[in-house]
Amino acid sequence: MAQKPTPKKKISVLIADDQTLFREGIKDLLETEKEIAVVGEAVDGVEVIRQAKKLKPDVILMDIKLPQLDGISATRQIRKECPDTNILILSAYEDETHVLEAISAGANGYLSKMLPATELIRALKTFASDGVMIPQSVMGKLLEGLRSKAPGSESAPASLTATEVKVLSALGTGLSNKEIAASLECSVKTVKNHLNSIFQKLGVSNRTEAVVRGIESGLISAEEAVQSRS
Repeated sequence: MAQKPTPKKKISVLIADDQTLFREGIKDLLETEKEIAVVGEAVDGVEVIRQAKKLKPDVILMDIKLPQLDGISATRQIRKECPDTNILILSAYEDETHVLEAISAGANGYLSKMLPATELIRALKTFASDGVMIPQSVMGKLLEGLRSKAPGSESAPASLTATEVKVLSALGTGLSNKEIAASLECSVKTVKNHLNSIFQKLGVSNRTEAVVRGIESGLISAEEAVQSRS
Protein backbone atom coordinates (compact mmCIF):
# COMPACT_ATOMS: atom_id res chain seq x y z
CA MET A 1 0.00 0.00 0.00
CA ALA A 2 1.44 3.31 -1.10
CA GLN A 3 2.30 5.74 1.67
CA LYS A 4 0.62 9.11 1.70
CA PRO A 5 3.01 12.01 1.00
CA THR A 6 4.05 13.95 4.09
CA PRO A 7 2.18 17.27 4.24
CA LYS A 8 4.42 20.22 3.48
CA LYS A 9 5.18 22.30 6.56
CA LYS A 10 3.69 25.77 6.43
CA ILE A 11 5.85 28.86 6.80
CA SER A 12 4.95 30.31 10.21
CA VAL A 13 4.95 34.11 10.25
CA LEU A 14 4.83 36.68 13.05
CA ILE A 15 3.83 40.21 11.98
CA ALA A 16 5.16 43.21 13.91
CA ASP A 17 3.65 46.57 12.94
CA ASP A 18 1.92 49.25 15.01
CA GLN A 19 -0.39 50.35 12.19
CA THR A 20 -3.53 48.24 12.66
CA LEU A 21 -4.86 48.67 9.13
CA PHE A 22 -1.55 47.68 7.53
CA ARG A 23 -0.94 44.79 9.93
CA GLU A 24 -4.40 43.31 9.44
CA GLY A 25 -4.12 43.79 5.69
CA ILE A 26 -0.87 41.82 5.60
CA LYS A 27 -2.41 39.13 7.78
CA ASP A 28 -5.46 38.80 5.51
CA LEU A 29 -3.19 38.64 2.47
CA LEU A 30 -0.93 35.92 3.91
CA GLU A 31 -3.83 33.84 5.17
CA THR A 32 -5.04 33.37 1.58
CA GLU A 33 -1.91 31.29 0.96
CA LYS A 34 -1.99 27.58 1.83
CA GLU A 35 1.77 27.50 2.40
CA ILE A 36 1.80 30.32 4.96
CA ALA A 37 0.40 30.46 8.50
CA VAL A 38 0.24 33.71 10.50
CA VAL A 39 0.90 32.58 14.07
CA GLY A 40 0.98 35.94 15.84
CA GLU A 41 0.88 39.72 15.74
CA ALA A 42 2.76 42.39 17.71
CA VAL A 43 2.23 46.15 17.93
CA ASP A 44 5.53 47.17 19.55
CA GLY A 45 9.15 46.08 19.89
CA VAL A 46 8.79 44.63 23.37
CA GLU A 47 5.80 42.54 22.34
CA VAL A 48 7.49 41.13 19.24
CA ILE A 49 10.44 39.93 21.34
CA ARG A 50 8.07 38.21 23.77
CA GLN A 51 6.09 36.61 20.93
CA ALA A 52 9.24 35.52 19.12
CA LYS A 53 10.50 33.63 22.18
CA LYS A 54 7.10 32.05 22.76
CA LEU A 55 6.09 31.15 19.20
CA LYS A 56 9.50 30.60 17.54
CA PRO A 57 8.16 31.49 14.07
CA ASP A 58 10.01 30.74 10.85
CA VAL A 59 9.82 34.39 9.80
CA ILE A 60 9.14 37.71 11.49
CA LEU A 61 7.91 40.56 9.30
CA MET A 62 9.33 43.49 11.26
CA ASP A 63 8.58 47.19 10.88
CA ILE A 64 11.38 49.59 11.84
CA LYS A 65 9.28 52.31 13.42
CA LEU A 66 7.74 50.55 16.44
CA PRO A 67 6.74 52.07 19.82
CA GLN A 68 8.57 51.22 23.09
CA LEU A 69 11.43 49.56 21.22
CA ASP A 70 12.26 50.14 17.55
CA GLY A 71 12.45 47.30 15.06
CA ILE A 72 16.24 47.48 14.71
CA SER A 73 16.78 47.08 18.47
CA ALA A 74 14.17 44.32 18.62
CA THR A 75 15.90 42.54 15.73
CA ARG A 76 19.23 42.70 17.54
CA GLN A 77 17.77 41.11 20.68
CA ILE A 78 15.76 38.45 18.82
CA ARG A 79 18.85 37.46 16.85
CA LYS A 80 20.60 36.68 20.15
CA GLU A 81 17.70 34.83 21.79
CA CYS A 82 16.09 33.16 18.75
CA PRO A 83 18.93 32.49 16.28
CA ASP A 84 16.84 30.13 14.12
CA THR A 85 14.13 32.71 13.43
CA ASN A 86 14.53 34.66 10.21
CA ILE A 87 13.75 38.37 10.39
CA LEU A 88 12.50 40.27 7.36
CA ILE A 89 12.34 44.01 7.77
CA LEU A 90 9.20 45.35 6.09
CA SER A 91 9.57 49.12 6.08
CA ALA A 92 8.74 52.33 4.26
CA TYR A 93 12.40 53.36 4.63
CA GLU A 94 14.46 52.31 1.62
CA ASP A 95 17.65 54.36 2.06
CA GLU A 96 21.00 52.63 2.42
CA THR A 97 21.46 53.80 6.03
CA HIS A 98 18.38 51.96 7.28
CA VAL A 99 19.08 48.89 5.13
CA LEU A 100 22.68 48.59 6.35
CA GLU A 101 21.66 49.20 9.98
CA ALA A 102 19.00 46.48 9.78
CA ILE A 103 21.32 43.91 8.22
CA SER A 104 24.06 44.76 10.72
CA ALA A 105 21.55 44.17 13.54
CA GLY A 106 20.98 40.64 12.25
CA ALA A 107 18.02 40.91 9.87
CA ASN A 108 18.08 38.26 7.16
CA GLY A 109 16.47 40.56 4.65
CA TYR A 110 14.77 43.82 3.89
CA LEU A 111 11.54 44.38 1.99
CA SER A 112 9.89 47.66 1.04
CA LYS A 113 6.32 48.38 2.08
CA MET A 114 5.90 49.66 -1.46
CA LEU A 115 6.38 46.11 -2.72
CA PRO A 116 3.30 44.75 -4.56
CA ALA A 117 1.35 42.13 -2.60
CA THR A 118 2.25 39.41 -5.09
CA GLU A 119 5.96 40.20 -4.65
CA LEU A 120 5.71 39.90 -0.87
CA ILE A 121 4.13 36.47 -1.20
CA ARG A 122 6.75 35.41 -3.72
CA ALA A 123 9.58 36.68 -1.49
CA LEU A 124 8.34 34.62 1.47
CA LYS A 125 7.92 31.48 -0.61
CA THR A 126 11.28 31.92 -2.32
CA PHE A 127 12.95 32.33 1.06
CA ALA A 128 11.48 29.06 2.27
CA SER A 129 13.04 27.14 -0.60
CA ASP A 130 16.05 29.21 -1.58
CA GLY A 131 17.00 31.72 1.11
CA VAL A 132 16.72 34.79 -1.12
CA MET A 133 15.74 37.50 1.32
CA ILE A 134 16.48 40.82 -0.39
CA PRO A 135 15.08 42.04 -3.72
CA GLN A 136 17.66 43.39 -6.16
CA SER A 137 16.50 46.99 -5.72
CA VAL A 138 16.99 46.84 -1.95
CA MET A 139 20.25 44.89 -2.22
CA GLY A 140 21.47 47.79 -4.34
CA LYS A 141 20.80 50.14 -1.41
CA LEU A 142 22.75 47.84 0.90
CA LEU A 143 25.67 47.72 -1.48
CA GLU A 144 25.62 51.50 -1.88
CA GLY A 145 25.90 51.78 1.88
CA LEU A 146 28.94 49.50 1.87
CA ARG A 147 30.78 51.29 -0.93
CA SER A 148 32.38 53.77 1.47
CA LYS A 149 33.66 51.03 3.77
CA ALA A 150 37.30 50.25 3.20
CA PRO A 151 38.01 46.67 2.09
CA GLY A 152 40.02 44.67 4.56
CA SER A 153 38.60 46.43 7.61
CA GLU A 154 37.59 43.02 8.94
CA SER A 155 40.04 40.26 9.77
CA ALA A 156 40.93 38.33 6.65
CA PRO A 157 38.74 35.23 6.20
CA ALA A 158 39.90 31.88 4.90
CA SER A 159 40.62 31.94 1.18
CA LEU A 160 37.74 31.13 -1.15
CA THR A 161 38.19 29.13 -4.32
CA ALA A 162 37.72 30.88 -7.66
CA THR A 163 34.31 29.23 -8.05
CA GLU A 164 33.25 30.26 -4.54
CA VAL A 165 34.14 33.86 -5.32
CA LYS A 166 31.95 33.66 -8.43
CA VAL A 167 29.07 32.30 -6.35
CA LEU A 168 29.57 35.02 -3.72
CA SER A 169 29.60 37.68 -6.42
CA ALA A 170 26.38 36.25 -7.86
CA LEU A 171 24.76 36.53 -4.42
CA GLY A 172 25.57 40.23 -4.49
CA THR A 173 23.56 40.63 -7.67
CA GLY A 174 20.52 39.01 -6.07
CA LEU A 175 20.53 35.77 -8.08
CA SER A 176 18.73 32.70 -6.76
CA ASN A 177 20.40 29.30 -6.46
CA LYS A 178 18.73 28.20 -9.70
CA GLU A 179 19.98 31.28 -11.55
CA ILE A 180 23.51 30.86 -10.17
CA ALA A 181 23.50 27.21 -11.24
CA ALA A 182 22.48 28.20 -14.76
CA SER A 183 25.21 30.85 -14.99
CA LEU A 184 27.89 28.42 -13.77
CA GLU A 185 26.47 25.48 -15.75
CA CYS A 186 26.19 23.24 -12.70
CA SER A 187 23.44 21.75 -10.54
CA VAL A 188 21.52 23.56 -7.80
CA LYS A 189 22.90 21.00 -5.35
CA THR A 190 26.45 21.99 -6.32
CA VAL A 191 25.59 25.65 -5.71
CA LYS A 192 24.23 24.78 -2.26
CA ASN A 193 27.46 22.92 -1.48
CA HIS A 194 29.46 25.99 -2.51
CA LEU A 195 27.25 28.20 -0.32
CA ASN A 196 27.74 25.95 2.70
CA SER A 197 31.50 26.13 2.19
CA ILE A 198 31.38 29.93 1.79
CA PHE A 199 29.30 30.36 4.95
CA GLN A 200 31.71 28.19 6.94
CA LYS A 201 34.82 29.98 5.67
CA LEU A 202 33.38 33.45 6.24
CA GLY A 203 31.84 32.58 9.60
CA VAL A 204 28.31 33.61 8.57
CA SER A 205 24.92 31.90 8.59
CA ASN A 206 23.06 33.36 5.60
CA ARG A 207 23.42 34.86 2.13
CA THR A 208 23.06 38.48 3.21
CA GLU A 209 25.78 38.21 5.84
CA ALA A 210 28.02 36.50 3.29
CA VAL A 211 27.68 39.41 0.83
CA VAL A 212 28.36 41.97 3.56
CA ARG A 213 31.41 40.05 4.82
CA GLY A 214 32.64 39.54 1.26
CA ILE A 215 32.52 43.27 0.51
CA GLU A 216 34.05 44.25 3.85
CA SER A 217 36.90 41.81 3.24
CA GLY A 218 37.48 42.91 -0.34
CA LEU A 219 36.58 39.51 -1.81
CA ILE A 220 33.91 41.08 -4.01
CA SER A 221 33.35 44.65 -5.12
CA ALA A 222 30.31 46.66 -4.05
CA GLU A 223 30.97 48.97 -7.01
CA GLU A 224 30.68 46.14 -9.52
CA ALA A 225 27.56 44.72 -7.85
CA VAL A 226 25.84 48.10 -7.90
CA GLN A 227 26.78 48.67 -11.53
CA SER A 228 25.38 45.24 -12.47
CA ARG A 229 21.93 46.58 -11.64
CA SER A 230 22.13 49.60 -13.90
